[in-house]
Amino acid sequence: MNFENRTPRPFTRSSSQRMLGGVCAGLAEYFGIDLNLVRAGALLTAFVTGGTAVLLYLALWMIVPEH
Repeated sequence: MNFENRTPRPFTRSSSQRMLGGVCAGLAEYFGIDLNLVRAGALLTAFVTGGTAVLLYLALWMIVPEH
């Protein structure tokens, strides 16, 4: 397997499938998984962590560029 020709993909927020900031859609596109699973996981994580995950989401919304 040749890894020399592979360039890393940048993590970006989605501008087409966004509900709020496009962070969950960007994660789904980056990892190639279903968007609804990422959103459900984010919601579940927000409840389990007592809202700390919401702060992480807001930070990613501000830091990660949009494509």
